[in-house]
Amino acid sequence: MSERSVSKQKRGKRWYSVLAPEQFDRAELGKTVAEEPEMVYGRTIETTLGELTDDAGANNTKLTFKINDVGSDSAYTEFIQHELTRDYLRSLVRRGASKVEANVTVLTTDDYRVQVQPVAFTTKKADRSQEQAIRRVMIDLVNEAAEDRSFEQLIDSIVEGRLSSAIYGEAKTIYPLRRVEVQKLSLEARPEEVEAEEEAAVDVDESDVAEEVAEEAE
Repeated sequence: MSERSVSKQKRGKRWYSVLAPEQFDRAELGKTVAEEPEMVYGRTIETTLGELTDDAGANNTKLTFKINDVGSDSAYTEFIQHELTRDYLRSLVRRGASKVEANVTVLTTDDYRVQVQPVAFTTKKADRSQEQAIRRVMIDLVNEAAEDRSFEQLIDSIVEGRLSSAIYGEAKTIYPLRRVEVQKLSLEARPEEVEAEEEAAVDVDESDVAEEVAEEAE
């Protein structure tokens, strides 16, 4: 048996406490086990906002975190998704009323690319132009929120309900609303990934220009 195999046998499996990001007060999300610290990276853990805040009324909000750093006995996470439960969303639907959805991809001030999906529920059936106007308000306010906020600040605005309240306040002037929610927020790309994509796009553009110049020269 190799020295490495003996060493791994002696070490055995270790439990790690999985901790939420600092903006969620490093709350413990659970535990995970692995033979090597490297095996813990990339694992995801799901909880509810209610479990984090001891508020049963917030159990309809699911939060997903991904492990991106590991210490001696702790695993640290980053926030990657906020999503309302299907049961809760179904409970908001009413016959004879409209459900207006939008899907907006934005870049925060610290260059995180995020997908935000707000949804509005009207009191009665709105016509097509009213639904389009409500959707336009949702898109505009999500874009404005991202332009003024970091990734962490945008998460706070959504988790605490401030963005949905802002949308409600403006969109209700178009047609009476019963409820506005952000049904999902997902992290699409981190700053370094966004930068790499932009550099790749520039390289492609420069290559296209070079090809066009060569063709003209011929």
